[in-house]
Amino acid sequence: MTPPETVIHVEGLTKRFGSLTAVEDLSVRVVAGESFALVGPDGAGKTTTIRLLCGIMDPDDGQAQVLGFDTVREPENIKEQIGYMPQRFGLYDDLTVAENLNFYADIYRVSKAARKERTPELLAFANLDRFQDRLAANLSGGMRQKLGLICTLVHRPRIIFLDEPTFGVDPVSRREFWQILYHLLVSGITIFLSTSYMDEAERAHRVGLLHQGRLLLADTPRAVKDRFQGELLEARNSALQNAKRVLTGHPLAKQALLMGDRLMITVDHGPTALEPLRQYLLDAGLADITLKVAEPGLEDVFVQVISRQKAEFSH
Repeated sequence: MTPPETVIHVEGLTKRFGSLTAVEDLSVRVVAGESFALVGPDGAGKTTTIRLLCGIMDPDDGQAQVLGFDTVREPENIKEQIGYMPQRFGLYDDLTVAENLNFYADIYRVSKAARKERTPELLAFANLDRFQDRLAANLSGGMRQKLGLICTLVHRPRIIFLDEPTFGVDPVSRREFWQILYHLLVSGITIFLSTSYMDEAERAHRVGLLHQGRLLLADTPRAVKDRFQGELLEARNSALQNAKRVLTGHPLAKQALLMGDRLMITVDHGPTALEPLRQYLLDAGLADITLKVAEPGLEDVFVQVISRQKAEFSH
């Protein structure tokens, strides 16, 4: 069986802005038909990485090839075959949905014959055909994102780069947007996206964890979660700060981290630690505590990897 074609090949990619290193020694490969999600907090280097791969800016060190073309020497060859949707996609509020799509077809030099076939196809694909005469200014956030996506697809790109495409979009629209991405994957398009939503990253074939410009690891979501060291307990109660303070220093609790409305406690073995820690919290006056064994998520692995790095650096 022939292995899938490598369509993105990055080796040692580095980009500096003065004293700030935005991307440092990044190496990764993405194959045709794959979805790759780059995950990290604001300032991790996600946007810079995508701009480097799209040939919008040049690296200071390293190299990248997209569809066999060098991003520095052959950026125009790349741009003809990719779609790029930045965080703030350039929709024109005084144009209708159909007019925006037509405008981008002009930019990509899509022929009139291809446009006649492609426009209704894309509008129906994004469920925007009923709204094609509505001004972009009057679209909801989710509809704007879907319009931005089909504008990047009007010239039939082989790869699409999406920079936090669902940031600030409501959960229902996010789910609809991902349904569209699934259809694109089935059609053979490769998707390289950045996101700060861990639940979205789990939908991708592979996920890369980026922190302060460095790619900490890249693997399938399942393989990434399997790298978690130890096991997890999840605590919930009305005073999680108190629970965290009580557990700090307990021999069974290797780490206790607040994550939203949960306290995630790393232990060596969940079932063994569960009852002693529950009793310990009860004895400390935390009567309404709920404690259970939990499966590590991508966010748990990410936090653990960063914490280990900080500990190693401090030593």
